[in-house]
Amino acid sequence: MQRWLPGLLTLQQYQRSWFIHDLMAGLVLTAILVPVGMGYAEASGVPAIYGLYATIVPLLAYALFGPSRILVLGPDSTLAAVIAVLILPIAAGSPERTVALAGMLAVLSGACSILIGLARLGLVADLLSKPIRIGFLNAIALTVLIGQLPKVFGFSVTGDGLLDKSTQLVQGILGCKTNLTALAIGASCLALILLVARYRPRLPGILIAVVLATVVSAFFQLSDTAQLKVVGSLPQGLPSWQFPVVSWQDVVQLLPGAVIISILSFADTSVLSRALAQRGNYQVNQNQEMVALGVANIATGLFQGFSVSSSASRTPVAESAGAKTQLTGVVGALAIALLLLFAPGLLKDLPSAALAAVVIAACLSFADIAGMREMYRLRKVEFALSLASFIGVATLGVIEGIVITLGLTMLLLLWNAWHPYFAVLARVDGAKGYHDVTRHPAGRRVPGLVLFRWDAQLFFANSEIFREQAMHAVASAPTPTRRLVVVADAISDIDLTAADTLASLHSDLTQQGVELWFAGLKGQVHDRLKTYGTLDQMGHDVFAPTVGNAVNLYRATHAVDWKDWDEAECKP
Repeated sequence: MQRWLPGLLTLQQYQRSWFIHDLMAGLVLTAILVPVGMGYAEASGVPAIYGLYATIVPLLAYALFGPSRILVLGPDSTLAAVIAVLILPIAAGSPERTVALAGMLAVLSGACSILIGLARLGLVADLLSKPIRIGFLNAIALTVLIGQLPKVFGFSVTGDGLLDKSTQLVQGILGCKTNLTALAIGASCLALILLVARYRPRLPGILIAVVLATVVSAFFQLSDTAQLKVVGSLPQGLPSWQFPVVSWQDVVQLLPGAVIISILSFADTSVLSRALAQRGNYQVNQNQEMVALGVANIATGLFQGFSVSSSASRTPVAESAGAKTQLTGVVGALAIALLLLFAPGLLKDLPSAALAAVVIAACLSFADIAGMREMYRLRKVEFALSLASFIGVATLGVIEGIVITLGLTMLLLLWNAWHPYFAVLARVDGAKGYHDVTRHPAGRRVPGLVLFRWDAQLFFANSEIFREQAMHAVASAPTPTRRLVVVADAISDIDLTAADTLASLHSDLTQQGVELWFAGLKGQVHDRLKTYGTLDQMGHDVFAPTVGNAVNLYRATHAVDWKDWDEAECKP
């Protein structure tokens, strides 16, 4: 039971001295949870109140099921744009349908997370490589920015895609639709959040900005005098259990997005939980992390919330405030619940422009332009993948962009396996071992011996290239070749097609009077060749344990005028 409910173990081991730390950290955390949750809700396309619902429920669920002691779950800036892209086109402007779709998406993504966790497939998150993630996050940051800027300028846009929204944003600014009061408040909040984060990172910049904006809005009654859009009074009461009613067709449309959300959420959560566990000197089970994330999302979806993930910004707040256990999250959830029960009108004058500034600041924090520049400088292929991810997600949509980029990644992996690195080796004076002649042109080669290294497994896609390059190495050798030694340390497997290719290579070389040998071939690969019957054709005694041993065996059976550099040094 404790394996699947780590919170029970924490409760059994709880120390009284921790309580005051968890209590104070939970209250500090609440001050950040409220504005961030409301802002990310609006960025997700649902009313702000649902962001608080999506904050309360996952904190309670993760406290019971989560393996990390202080990880904070809740609405996420990255997921907000993904959710909006997935549900708003289907909702077709209906607020009720938008909420239902968001809830169902959370349930589906939670179910995917649980299935992955139970099947111990947490490593699927590795499919989203660093280039894909950087391109994806930059596209999401741009999407969020374009989606929130109209709120800062005090008007709304109705476009569906990024290009359409960008066009309407420019038209709105040029068409004098800007509400100067909203722009002043939004720009001031954004500047304050960014400056505090840069120069006074220990201060709660988001809380300061939101409180000041709310006070100014209420004092001058800007919603009336300046037509400033505000949040308004929140509905009183707690979220109720409500299964999201959508059609089967909606489920089918949402399912691919749910899979991507579960992978994205786990990728972020696993990295953060591992870092926390390392600092706290404890261990976390990544598959249990996936299950906990799934349970939290399902619970959130059933209580009128939307998909959630771990927070790389709110978790450090809890940690720096002295949090010891998940009781910190429970305190935060209870504090928000008390707010909804007894003071729902406290934030009624909070400007929407201020919430937009909170979201924009978050998206600027995870945008990584410098990372793309670095990839362009270091590795053009990975930069191309990152750029493809960025363009695909920004122009075609999250699902289409990710699918296309993953397809390109698979093609790249196939190409690399199809065309692996290979080299002809030579002896370099003063250096141990044998080295690539393309990197050491002055290297000396044993007359009549070709050392051909293949740096990948041999299978149907690359076996013919292997044969062609091996034959080319023999033909281009500086002296007539008597023996070809395949340096096979990196060959981890050989399939049937490749085994047939080896037999064909052996036959071709034999006709030319060239022997085929192997150096460093792994035992299990040797056994496969024996099972295939390939060794009956090539011979059972054509194997040397190392390259050096292969060279010595060749010199022992062939008279060659060649001395090794270490032999020369050993002479008196």
